[in-house]
Amino acid sequence: MTGKMLILASGLTISRRLVLQPILFHEMSVSWTEIAVQHILMPIMTSQSLPAKAAVAPLGRLLPNPKTRLKDQFHEVARFKHLSLRTETTYWEWVVRFLKFHKKQAGDWRHPRDLGSQGVTPFLTYLATERDVAISTQNQALNALLFLYREVLALPMLTGDFVRVRRSPAVPTVLTQDEVRELLAELNGTYHLMARLLYGSGVRLLELLRLRVKDLDFARGQIVVRAGKGAKDRVTIFPESLREPLQKHLAEVRKQHERDLVEGFGNVALPLGLARKYPNAQREWGWQWVFPSANRSTNSEMGWIGRHHTAETGLQRVIKEALRRTTITSGIHRRSRLAIFQSSPLVIRSTPRVWNFP
Repeated sequence: MTGKMLILASGLTISRRLVLQPILFHEMSVSWTEIAVQHILMPIMTSQSLPAKAAVAPLGRLLPNPKTRLKDQFHEVARFKHLSLRTETTYWEWVVRFLKFHKKQAGDWRHPRDLGSQGVTPFLTYLATERDVAISTQNQALNALLFLYREVLALPMLTGDFVRVRRSPAVPTVLTQDEVRELLAELNGTYHLMARLLYGSGVRLLELLRLRVKDLDFARGQIVVRAGKGAKDRVTIFPESLREPLQKHLAEVRKQHERDLVEGFGNVALPLGLARKYPNAQREWGWQWVFPSANRSTNSEMGWIGRHHTAETGLQRVIKEALRRTTITSGIHRRSRLAIFQSSPLVIRSTPRVWNFP
């Protein structure tokens, strides 16, 4: 057997006749199911039979290095699965809460492999009964632990009967057009432009902050959202009344970018591996942020000094302060001010006055 190839003679019944036809199997190009690869082909193609409890990575999965820490294994698999950085961070935080919960119960740290999936049920019940979390919070914790056991530890995840959070649907709070005008009147400068674009285009906060110059299509009157929710691209509307303000804003941003280039900076982070494929693209105008940060910062991964986009907490803080100066009494919860402001156009756009937003 050369190059780990094997030719077998198999019997295939075609039109009630037995036809002997050689079938070529290759270790790297087998298209059978996961069970067939693990239990039929692998023992044939290896000189020794696999142990009964050997850790074999199924197709499409990665078995991390068992000698590294659990945190390193978790992040290694998360990067292999192309989870977003926020999802990866949030899932790991839930794993830490899960381990701390069982440390408090047992008095010492225990590895998730030793706890088994049976340890998930009391933790999820604890979240519902004692922590009084929302439905989405409990589901997020469940998804994080599912990822830990199934993808990282390659163990079956069998949760028992745990107490699920039950909540009746709440009536949404939506700002009226007059309330939005009053709120926007309290804003000024770049934050005023950001709030108007957020309200008029229907993009999410992070989608707004991650807009690049090339994503604004003035000719077609549309905005291209890259890697939005679910890592999907989409096209949304471009408010006509913001055409001139945005052009003036971009003119100022370009002057700032040209000054950075003269001073030896002007770099911007690129998605995925584009920085290695196109090393000069990070200094091009089209890749710059529409709303860059006022200060330069050091990129921890690449090592260069450049500008990140504006922090999301900036607009949140400004809208919070602006609401205090208004007469709006719609019962807006402090943690959902920006979300309610963003969702208001979804209701207002059903009227004929949709394009005359503030």
